[in-house]
Amino acid sequence: MISFDDLRSLARPAETKIVVLVLDGVGGLPRAADGKTELEAAQTPNLDALAARSSLGLADPVAPGITPGSGPGHLGIFGYDPLQYRIGRGVLEAVGIDVPMTDRDLAARGNFCSVDPAGLITDRRAGRIPTETCTRLSGLLETIRIPGVEVIVRPVREHRFVVLFRADGLEEGLSETDPQAVGKPPLPVKAEAAGAAKAAEIANRFVAEAGKLLATEQPANMVLLRGFSKYPRLLKLTELYGIRAGVIAVYPMYRGLARLVGMEPVRAGDTVADEFGALQAVSDQFDFFFMHIKKTDSYGEDGNFDGKVHVIEEVDREIPRLLAVNPDVIVVTGDHSTPATYKAHSWHPVPVLLWSKWCRPDGAARFTERECRTGSLGHFRAAELMPVIMGHAERLTKFGA
Repeated sequence: MISFDDLRSLARPAETKIVVLVLDGVGGLPRAADGKTELEAAQTPNLDALAARSSLGLADPVAPGITPGSGPGHLGIFGYDPLQYRIGRGVLEAVGIDVPMTDRDLAARGNFCSVDPAGLITDRRAGRIPTETCTRLSGLLETIRIPGVEVIVRPVREHRFVVLFRADGLEEGLSETDPQAVGKPPLPVKAEAAGAAKAAEIANRFVAEAGKLLATEQPANMVLLRGFSKYPRLLKLTELYGIRAGVIAVYPMYRGLARLVGMEPVRAGDTVADEFGALQAVSDQFDFFFMHIKKTDSYGEDGNFDGKVHVIEEVDREIPRLLAVNPDVIVVTGDHSTPATYKAHSWHPVPVLLWSKWCRPDGAARFTERECRTGSLGHFRAAELMPVIMGHAERLTKFGA
């Protein structure tokens, strides 16, 4: 990969506008009934028309065969090699909901979950409880007292919350309590790095106390913690390319990640239509937009093939509003694949569409995984996409004499 130092030396100002539309988990697998993926089953006349005028390809979010989390998946899209820049989910959630962090803080992403009388997990997301319930239970968890530690718990959305452990000597490098499967008990937190033993002890104490406090709650009677992390220092996209960048995302974690790389959050409602409306409302305020659609991933994880298809079609109906802001570069992709048939993130490469007046159109019939497999962008690592975007936006000058 080209270095950030080289990219910064090549960056040049331009009046071009870029929109990167990320359908979270959009990549799919064929269903048994008809052999179609979600993209193939969806009616997407607008995306298909755009695909005919675009360059297509497939991207590995991290590396071939590696299943990415949402954080690494998006870092790759933004041009940060996820194998080099490792940011825990806890920080992303905390920054996304504007929780101030200090150097003494260790953040973790929490899930309220359901366990049976034997302590085995029956639902890793507690039925996606309402955010109002999450807020009440987060307040209950904040009553936990651990000697020498300030415990800060904040609700995020549905079953998600953030916990900050504030104390001296807390280090990253902890295992997670989520076994990523039902029928198993939550795992103990283990120190996986030098100096992390104190943090592991604190996290295990918190989980034990949480289990006591939530014992009579239903369905959220236990917690899972993952993504233990401290606040990172990253070179901002604004510094690298000299762009004004904005993020339109419903879920806080994605706003948090975007803010870490220099994007400003744009206020939007909860629906797909609200997000495209926000794009139109502030289209003149930024050079670069990251738009995030969450429900494609949520339905994929739930195994809801038809639900994921519905969201893809909903996005397709809004594409004319995206075109109306006259972007110079449009990218449509995902941060990873979440096939509904698999019910989880997977290692499968992600479809990529790139349109600009300078692209070489592939003349594809549709925007699908199969069409992207033969596209001119080829099969590449996602972290290589951002320079391609900037080149098509005429924001990189010539390299060498």
